[in-house]
Amino acid sequence: MRSVLALLQFCTSLPLGRPVEFEQFARRSYLYPLAGYVIGGIAAGIVYWIGSPAVGAAVALATVLVLSGCNHFDGLLDLGDGLMAHGSREKRIAAMTDRTTGAGAVAAGVVVTLIAFAGLLDAANLPAAILTAEVCAKVAMSYLTTLGVPFREGIHSYLHGFARPWFLVPATLLALPLFLLPLPRMSIALALVAAAGIAAVMMLLARHLFGGINGDVVGAANEITRAGVLLLLALL
Repeated sequence: MRSVLALLQFCTSLPLGRPVEFEQFARRSYLYPLAGYVIGGIAAGIVYWIGSPAVGAAVALATVLVLSGCNHFDGLLDLGDGLMAHGSREKRIAAMTDRTTGAGAVAAGVVVTLIAFAGLLDAANLPAAILTAEVCAKVAMSYLTTLGVPFREGIHSYLHGFARPWFLVPATLLALPLFLLPLPRMSIALALVAAAGIAAVMMLLARHLFGGINGDVVGAANEITRAGVLLLLALL
């Protein structure tokens, strides 16, 4: 339970009392999907009572961003700056890790948010869609934490140092309760495949552009996976 509490203190802005030692979660980063159930579950519970699809989609996205403290969204913005930077790998890393917000950050934030909103707007079951997308996003984070070789010291390198290849198994198993949701089982299966695919693409892209993974890339994977899964569910 201390590991779960440390996870929620890291991934959410919920008032959860005195901070638990971060190592409690670092040793069990396969628990990431549990944060998805908490964040997505709260958002789903709120939008269940909203009749308007447009308002429900907006409230759902606002809820998951606020509950996560926008930490992962910040990673998306930083990645956007790194992707749009020109020049050497060092210049891309500098653009991604500095404290300024450039056009690449704005573009990444707008594009990913628009895709997520459009996906939610067309979702057949909005509460189930936001819960599924949030859990899948955390599965992708767990995969990257386990497999993504860091290019610098930081939160990701700390988590990666404790991760083991077998972490992929419990991280995946924790997503299986999604099949109990009122969505087609094939849609859930494809959403999990999409999460793994996005994590793989992010890892390959980051390795090529930056020489490895950092916390910004992992956080960006959360936002991109959420949007990708919502778009997939809408198209299905």
